[in-house]
Amino acid sequence: MSASGALAPAGTPAREALDGAVTAIAAAGCETPRLDAELLLAHVLGVSRERLLSDGALTVAGEAVRPFQAAVRRRAVAREPVAYIVGRRAFRHLWLAVDPRALIPRPESELLVELALGLARGAHVLDVGTGCGAIALALKHERPDLVVSGSDVSADALALADENARRLGLEVSWLHADLLGGLPDEFDAVLANLPYVSPAQRRALAAEIVRHEPPGALFAGEDGLAVMRALLAQLAGRPSAATVALEVGAGQADAVAEMVAAAGFARVRRARDLAGIERVVVGEGRR
Repeated sequence: MSASGALAPAGTPAREALDGAVTAIAAAGCETPRLDAELLLAHVLGVSRERLLSDGALTVAGEAVRPFQAAVRRRAVAREPVAYIVGRRAFRHLWLAVDPRALIPRPESELLVELALGLARGAHVLDVGTGCGAIALALKHERPDLVVSGSDVSADALALADENARRLGLEVSWLHADLLGGLPDEFDAVLANLPYVSPAQRRALAAEIVRHEPPGALFAGEDGLAVMRALLAQLAGRPSAATVALEVGAGQADAVAEMVAAAGFARVRRARDLAGIERVVVGEGRR
């Protein structure tokens, strides 16, 4: 069944429509066709995935037919990320609105939040390159005593972050800045999930990432470390920031650890993600 054909005729049982969507999405080369199809159909029908899989009486009919067809085409033909199609993504304990204004938050970035939960009460924290606000908002949600700000060079991303904050009722300050440029020296800790992909790694990225997510949030010079290098150069002149935590790509931890030490941090450690990859480099204390 082609992605451009009739994927769910009126009155089609949900399970049958789901199977047709899985076939179309798999044929397009997507890595998780069944999960993608389930998320799309659950979204269109306005039900949970659990009900979608357990309720044999569900059908794709009436006003649901065309939206489901369109959603599957967007996934299979355009290779648009599911999160952009449904307009939201789970992160920690929150559901965040997402769209092409910002990178889709990844589970690996939750490690930055976990590490920041141990900060001193009332600490001032800055999430640099906040995007949709995922890290800043999750941290404020779990540690309401912290004074949390998020900065980004993209005004569009900040607008999305602010929309999320207002909907969730979380008080986070949003700052339009290129890294720390023009920002006051008032932060005790700096967290950052900055671009860390090199041009050489572009071919290894999934089509949905390259085609749809903002390139400015992905690529960072020939070695992928240009943006982190610039941030650490700025932090070297801001000794009040006693903690920095940087998300890094696979194989980058050694180089970034050396950069963090060179920026004046007394203790440097790494934290592994659930896949065992050294995913975050932390600098603590100043020399």
